[in-house]
Amino acid sequence: MAHPAIRRALAALLPAGLGTMAATLPLLPATAGPTDTPAGKGAQVYCFMRGAGNNHEVSWAAAYSLIKRQSASLFKTSPEHAAVMITEAVVQNPGTFPDCGRYLGSLFERAATPPDAAASPAAGSTPSTQGSSPTRIPTSGVTRNDRYNY
Repeated sequence: MAHPAIRRALAALLPAGLGTMAATLPLLPATAGPTDTPAGKGAQVYCFMRGAGNNHEVSWAAAYSLIKRQSASLFKTSPEHAAVMITEAVVQNPGTFPDCGRYLGSLFERAATPPDAAASPAAGSTPSTQGSSPTRIPTSGVTRNDRYNY
């Protein structure tokens, strides 16, 4: 509750109608709700879409796009950081995002498991040709001096 002297000073400084209204308002800063931050909005989108039956890829693409667009940072938010932001928003506000905890593991599965292409040999390859020599990268014949000559 505001001090009576502060209320009287505000009432004297402000016009009559605003002074009485200002005297009844608490002098506390407004706090952001759990879905008012980019992380909270991303968590809301991700959890809603997963709960509606969408798969991880679609839900993640929508949530990550929203986080990148809403963030006020000079640098782009990395996918790893966005996943952590969504996880923190859900864990800090479980009542706002009910039943979303079961989907959080999907945010980190890709980083924990190796890609399928690296784990299995390529189609049509045989053990004798696999790993025998490095793959040659074709060159175009362009030199450093020709790089910006269009």
